[in-house]
Amino acid sequence: METKNIMIVGVGGQGTLLTSRVLGGLTLHAGYDVKLSEVHGMAQRGGSVVTFVRYGEKVFEPIVEVGQADVLIAFERLEALRYAHFLKKDGVLIVNDQRIDPMPVVIGAAEYPEDILETLEKKHRVLRVNALEEAKKLGNQRTFNIIILGIAAQHMDFSKEDWLQVIEQTVPKKTVEVNKKAFEVGYQLHA
Repeated sequence: METKNIMIVGVGGQGTLLTSRVLGGLTLHAGYDVKLSEVHGMAQRGGSVVTFVRYGEKVFEPIVEVGQADVLIAFERLEALRYAHFLKKDGVLIVNDQRIDPMPVVIGAAEYPEDILETLEKKHRVLRVNALEEAKKLGNQRTFNIIILGIAAQHMDFSKEDWLQVIEQTVPKKTVEVNKKAFEVGYQLHA
């Protein structure tokens, strides 16, 4: 199998690290070699967080190069725009339709770009979701990242049962059931 490249981008506090742990656990569970790399840019203060997950028969380095991501998961619109150039021509970009103003926008030194998703759709295959709204319907808005993983699961090589098993083993025990429901919600979207 050719090495698969997944990127997860978001803002500090959005659950990118938990998401990468689920993905890493899933690939190990399936018997693949996996490399994870996390880049934090002021994550505690709402800065960018980027995680690379690479898996295959033998993976030699953890970093995804520009133009090589099979799947790019973006938990926020501006982060999707910022990292879209990492996507392969035939890759898929899954975007949580949420706006979180970075510090330069908050202090008035920059403007938040308009029409980000429309701009991205001109060049890339974009699947958009308002995962935060879907998570609120489940009564736990922190599960929005697992909803997005449910969408991403449709573009990866693992069974739904494997995903659910790894989610159960990875998320905090008291949140297992709501996270499984969140995954199912995402798995039904864009199906």
